[in-house]
Amino acid sequence: MDRILKVPVFNRWMKKAGLSDRILLKAIDEIKNGLIDADLGCGLLKKRVPLPGHGKRGAARTLLAANKRGRWIFLFGFQKNERENITPHELEALQELSSDFLKFSESSIDLAVTKQELLEIFYETEK
Repeated sequence: MDRILKVPVFNRWMKKAGLSDRILLKAIDEIKNGLIDADLGCGLLKKRVPLPGHGKRGAARTLLAANKRGRWIFLFGFQKNERENITPHELEALQELSSDFLKFSESSIDLAVTKQELLEIFYETEK
């Protein structure tokens, strides 16, 4: 079963940017089909996501930890018009964070969700 999560600071950023959980779920589906923008190492992926009213070209960039076997954790996001890319120092820090999150046991993930240190995203069930 997939576990799709986001850190609280990412959640605040995405709401400010006008992104929804549904857009993030679509991004995960695209990644599963091989559509990623960059593999940055240590389980860190870069994925473009469309902003409401825009296409992907001028849209937002998300960075997420992914083991590609069911654990996906959105860590950082930025809009292309805000900045070109992340710095080498930010890349190193995000790679380390990604690696750490991907080592968590399921019980550690459950505890982090309970403490709201990670927020879980669920696919909506069709009625």
